[in-house]
Amino acid sequence: MAAEACGQEGQVKLLGSSQSPAVLRVRIALALKGIDYEFIEEDLQNKSPLLLQSNPVHKKIPVLLHNGNSVCESMIIVQYIDDAWDTKAPNLMPKDPYARAIARFWAAFVDDKIVPSIRRVFTGQGEEQQKAVEESVANLFSLEEALRTSSKAYFGGDEIGLVDIALGSMSTWIKVLQKLTDIVLIDPEKMPLLSTWMERFLEADGMKEVMPDPAKLLEFASAMRARFTQTPAAN
Repeated sequence: MAAEACGQEGQVKLLGSSQSPAVLRVRIALALKGIDYEFIEEDLQNKSPLLLQSNPVHKKIPVLLHNGNSVCESMIIVQYIDDAWDTKAPNLMPKDPYARAIARFWAAFVDDKIVPSIRRVFTGQGEEQQKAVEESVANLFSLEEALRTSSKAYFGGDEIGLVDIALGSMSTWIKVLQKLTDIVLIDPEKMPLLSTWMERFLEADGMKEVMPDPAKLLEFASAMRARFTQTPAAN
């Protein structure tokens, strides 16, 4: 996308990788807000001087560059986007302070509990993987109950919000992981609300344009998992 060079939008660039769920969070937020930007694909084995200069502390993607200023860490960037373009619909964060706190709580739950446990399912084998599966399912059940309590289409209410973006960025990865491992993390019978939510999220306006291609992601994930699970050669 070409960045606009005037007005509130200014110059917007995103440093990232097409396969990264963290980067996808930012792309989803930008798409929902209708913000034009330049996407700069990073080679994580040979990080660019621009990335190292823009995120000197962690040296990680994603990094949002807005009029020369860099913003780092995916969920911080999503909240920045909502604040910087607060006149553009939809609102990604509730206006009510309590509702905002709840949204931040569940977004942190996704980052602190769900992402690490699913990553261990992806990289693990045997008992280690089984334990990670049990943790992941238990964590996802918590979100199933959160949806049941809210009785809304999305965690953010009637529209996609902060928590939806946090978890939704993992949707294609979860589907690929289930296909790679024959492990079911989101069982439609046991988690009907979360299963329906995921399909609704993936079909929402603007999602198909930013989501990674499932076939390419499967190929990428398969090669990555092979590196994690290969048995070291005996001496």
